Amino acid sequence: MYKMRTMLFCPANKPKMYLNAPVFRPDCILFDLEDAVAMTEKDAGRDLLCKAVETLDFGDCMVFARVNGTGTPFFEEDVRAIVPSGIRYMRLAMCDSPDDVVVLDQLLTEVEKDCRIEEGTVKIQCSIETAKGVLNARDTVKASDRVISLSFGAEDYTNSMGTVRTRDGNELSYARTYLPVVAAEAGITAVDTVWSNYKDEEGFAEEVKWAKTLGFTGKSCIHPSQINIAHKLLSPTEEEIEHAQRVIDAEKEASAAGIGVFTVDNKMVDYPIINKARRILIQSGRLEK
Repeated sequence: MYKMRTMLFCPANKPKMYLNAPVFRPDCILFDLEDAVAMTEKDAGRDLLCKAVETLDFGDCMVFARVNGTGTPFFEEDVRAIVPSGIRYMRLAMCDSPDDVVVLDQLLTEVEKDCRIEEGTVKIQCSIETAKGVLNARDTVKASDRVISLSFGAEDYTNSMGTVRTRDGNELSYARTYLPVVAAEAGITAVDTVWSNYKDEEGFAEEVKWAKTLGFTGKSCIHPSQINIAHKLLSPTEEEIEHAQRVIDAEKEASAAGIGVFTVDNKMVDYPIINKARRILIQSGRLEK
């Protein structure tokens, strides 16, 4: 599973963002060609993104582009331009149904062939942003082997529901509960929506904790100040890592002794506990996948 604790939004038409974003070391940088770019700036933003990706080093950050939705006049131009430039990860905006993924998948296959890129190289993150998108999400993420992640967009979702965003987020409860289940079943990552008030760090931290509890593995960020908070909260704690290591060590000893059932910290350990321990150690870099 890909490491996407943070995805830092950067408008694709803002030159300074290309230099500044990697400094803050988000897991992913998301250059936005959709909502963050005015209609009159779409072509310029796309051109700037392509030139930047061709010439700049983004270090260890995964570089995503959020392309305009399949129903827009910009969608095909976005894809045909940015794949040759080197973009290998796309967030598909307004991903409402499996058909949207199929359209992107087919176009990517065509562009990869034209550019002599191995088929399937470019991966997809499905941006679930509407009531229809939420209800179709389970089928949507299975529409292509390219899909490695889903993300939740609360602003468009609340608009489609006729509600408004609130600080406590109760209006998002159904989508936020359902989408991590969809992601877990498909074996992909789930990235939660943005917290718009970047000055409210306490509120942001509480939301990240809640999202993690629900099963989200990442958070979309609109400001660099949110990155370290999310990284800390979405990474295993030292206590969790130490317990996981004890479980794996005990499992090795039990296996060597031919013992099927054993305990760690006075609690019985079974396969789900062992698998969880392995996942924690992988996330912390203490164990190879």
